[in-house]
Amino acid sequence: MPGTLYLIPNSLGPGELSHVIPEPVRAHAARLGCFVAENAKTARAFLKAVAVTHPLRTVLQEIDIRELNVNTPAAQLPALLAPLLDGRDAGLLSEAGVPAVADPGADLVRLAHQRGITVRPLVGPSSLLLALMASGLNGQSFAFHGYLPTDANDRAARLRQLEQRSRQDKQTQILIETPYRNEAMLEALATHCAPGTLICVATDLTLDTEFIRTAGAQQWKTEIAAGKMPAFRKKPTVFLFLA
Repeated sequence: MPGTLYLIPNSLGPGELSHVIPEPVRAHAARLGCFVAENAKTARAFLKAVAVTHPLRTVLQEIDIRELNVNTPAAQLPALLAPLLDGRDAGLLSEAGVPAVADPGADLVRLAHQRGITVRPLVGPSSLLLALMASGLNGQSFAFHGYLPTDANDRAARLRQLEQRSRQDKQTQILIETPYRNEAMLEALATHCAPGTLICVATDLTLDTEFIRTAGAQQWKTEIAAGKMPAFRKKPTVFLFLA
């Protein structure tokens, strides 16, 4: 009988896991001897933090950690499920937040279903949902689009397209960006969105440096022109807007 694939959320940044990862989730993680992780180093740091309150089933160096990231060929996915097909439980661990959402784990989860492996999602922080909750924008209808084009003209065209969809469907649009391009993203939103379109910036969610603010595009544009850019350089940030 196959094992169970547990989808284990990670924290969104440094700090005690107990603040954001529930005790039962940490207990499940401590019992597992096999993980598929976006980054093995991050996974070991997570397990070391878990061990502060929940002793691991074996020494950290003996836990089987296999990497799955954006560069992993599809042909390698079956091998990652081999321990589960041999009857062992395993955990899928994201580098930050929840697995398989804005994360390369979704293909592995789909293959697990195809192979008859039970999948169990566990509770933990999702930066996308936390940002949506705190934005004041429409939480009944929303769409996540990941990264926009890096070319300025292509990005502007995509923003106008998404703003039209937002206006037509009253739908919140959710985006992320590579942290070093946060300023360029906010400038693009403020420049290319209509003045009254609401834009939310949500940075370092759950951390001591958390920053969340929603304002109209024109207000953001005025503040940016005055040199009042949020202090989010190189910090994980979620962008949301509603026309």
